[in-house]
Amino acid sequence: QVQLVESGGGLVQPGESLRLSCTTSGFTKDYDTVGWFRQAPGYDSEGISCMRASDQRTYYDESVKGRFTISTDKNVVYLQMNSLKPEDTAVYYCAAAMSPTGCHRLGFDYWGQGTQVTVSS
Repeated sequence: QVQLVESGGGLVQPGESLRLSCTTSGFTKDYDTVGWFRQAPGYDSEGISCMRASDQRTYYDESVKGRFTISTDKNVVYLQMNSLKPEDTAVYYCAAAMSPTGCHRLGFDYWGQGTQVTVSS
């Protein structure tokens, strides 16, 4: 069955970096769009970065533009997070969509279980 497994979260100080990984497996067809979402306590989840294979477009939310980079390597999706801020603290989820979609939760078909990122001094 399809699985997405995130790893790489943890506790870091402001200004430090983390790289999240999302290992995908079980797909019988190639997915088109992959994305990273996050949810902080008391807030709705937000799409922070997505990558669409069909047109090679990449999206970044304004809050992470210039600091975060999404990439893929075979069946792994990465999120490089630099210059982390306390407001980046959240559970981070990766997701995959079989059809092209925007960076909106409803467009995605499969989700990982999430990994906690905490940015605190």
